[in-house]
Amino acid sequence: MVTHLKHTLRHSIKTTNFAIRRFHLAQPCASHIGRKPINFADDVKVAHDPTPIVAPRIPSELNNTRLTVEGPLGKQTMVIKPFVKIETSAAKADDPNSQNQIVVSVENPSEKHQRAMWGTTRALINNAIIGVSEGYRVVLRLVGVGYRGTLENNNRDLSLKLGYSHPVVMEIPEGVTAALPQPNRVVLQGTDLQQITEFAAKIQRWRKPEPYNQKGIFINDETIKKKEGKKK
Repeated sequence: MVTHLKHTLRHSIKTTNFAIRRFHLAQPCASHIGRKPINFADDVKVAHDPTPIVAPRIPSELNNTRLTVEGPLGKQTMVIKPFVKIETSAAKADDPNSQNQIVVSVENPSEKHQRAMWGTTRALINNAIIGVSEGYRVVLRLVGVGYRGTLENNNRDLSLKLGYSHPVVMEIPEGVTAALPQPNRVVLQGTDLQQITEFAAKIQRWRKPEPYNQKGIFINDETIKKKEGKKK
């Protein structure tokens, strides 16, 4: 009796079709941001040097190539992976709507690492073009009693009073300019998006926004949800 029951149970398990539960039926769709061309104005010059780098600053830059972007606000040089290809096309003279374009591609799109760097490289080039043509601007709001800032040393040092027993003095990096339209407002401007946002993050580390009194250093339109303190 027990043997027959086991045989019946095994047969039912083998013949039963188990349905696989899926959260959705839509197929995954990649963004393909790397395929999108980059438009740039005539006053922006883009030059790609395909010569491999033999004396790199860091080991990961070995055998990479250099891309130089120059515009009205400055010049930027970035490192490009050797498998990334850059094609530049000028605007057509007979088409008033035509613009200068950069098309980014890779040697083997089926390889995961190359596919990942495809979109990343395209985004970095686009950021560099915007930086040298329009620039970037970050506003820091100093929220707190007595929080204020001043510029010292010919506008190369930023001195902040943030409630400590001493002022916090930070050297402004080369390529970044700071202005204080109000004592509790610091405006950072520059052509390198990574550099300017990294410096803003370093400033914010001295007084991160806290949720109970909603004080601290806020970047751009940053907000924080207020929390209620413990009640006795």
